[in-house]
Parts: sequence; C-alpha cells; structure tokens
Amino acid sequence: MTSPLQRKLRKFVSALRVSIPRQEKAKLADRLYDMSMDWLEADPKRRLKVLSEAKSRIIQEFAPSESHRRSSMTIGERLRAMREEKNLSQGDIERKTGLLRCYISRVENSHTVPAIETLEKMAGALEVPLYQLFYDSKEPPELPSLLKRKSSSEITWGSTGKDARFLNKLRRVLSKTDEEDRKLVLHMAQKVARR
Repeated sequence: MTSPLQRKLRKFVSALRVSIPRQEKAKLADRLYDMSMDWLEADPKRRLKVLSEAKSRIIQEFAPSESHRRSSMTIGERLRAMREEKNLSQGDIERKTGLLRCYISRVENSHTVPAIETLEKMAGALEVPLYQLFYDSKEPPELPSLLKRKSSSEITWGSTGKDARFLNKLRRVLSKTDEEDRKLVLHMAQKVARR
C-alpha cells in the first residue's frame, strides 16, 4: 500500500517533462520516497550527506546512457569533436574562417548558436561538406524520391491553369457537334495559327 507522500511523489515525477519512460518515472518516484525517508530518519548533522548520496545514486540510475548522449549531440559538441578528430586547434579554425577564437569557444561550449553562414565557414575550415555537421555517416543521406517537376519549356499549352479550363470547355462543346463542324473548326484554327 502506498503512502500519501508516495502518491504525491509519483504524481510529481509523472508530470516531469524529461525523456524518461513511464516505468522509469515510477521507479524514480519510489527512489525519491526512499530518499526522503532516509533523510527524515537521519541525524540532522548527517542529512546533507544522505541527500548528496541519494542524489548521486539517482543520477547514476536515471541519467541518459552514453550512447543516448552521443546521439543527442549539440552542434557545438559536434564541431568540437570534428575539429579534434582532424587535430586542429581553435586557432587553426580562427585563421581559416576569420572568426574570433573566443567566438569559436562559445559555439563549441553551446553558449552561442551559430548562423548558417558561420556553419558554412566552419565546415569549409574542417574540409567537410555542410551536411556532415548535422549527419553522422560519411555518405550523404539518401534523398526521398520526389516527383520531378517539369520545366516551363516542358509544360505544354493547355495542361495547367486557365488554358486547361478553356481547352476542357472547348472539348465539351466540340463533343456535341458533328464531324463536319469539327473539321471546319479545325481548318479555321489552322488558318488563324498560320497568320
């Protein structure tokens, strides 16, 4: 049977907007309850130590794994990793891009979000295509198969818009006439087109 405090902790943890699965949130609530009981039972002089121990246990148990952290790398961390992989210093990047070293440091430490133009400069300095700053694989991402649009020279008269509506109306009217009248209209249209 759960205590009122346990129910409140579970409600609080379930409302947290963190990327922890629901089952893990229930475990976290139980751990918080255990932590609060340990804290209440501890000697007042020892409460701070009990709190820090419980905090480190919870962080160890519920912190995202290393692979999850790598997959959710920020652009700054990605730039630093690529720079270090190529054995370049921030000074080298500064010389190649014209950006100040302190700005490069701010970007790598995620204190500043760089503009696309800045990312283009940094990709040039790192000698990688721009997409690799956002994509892990060496090969470019596979593009979805999109319908190829026709160029304006490929679009024929009457295939789109107002012209298509006019042509459709003309077709309906001509379908109600006899063969002789259709030949007459075609002959007149050819004469007008030659002028």
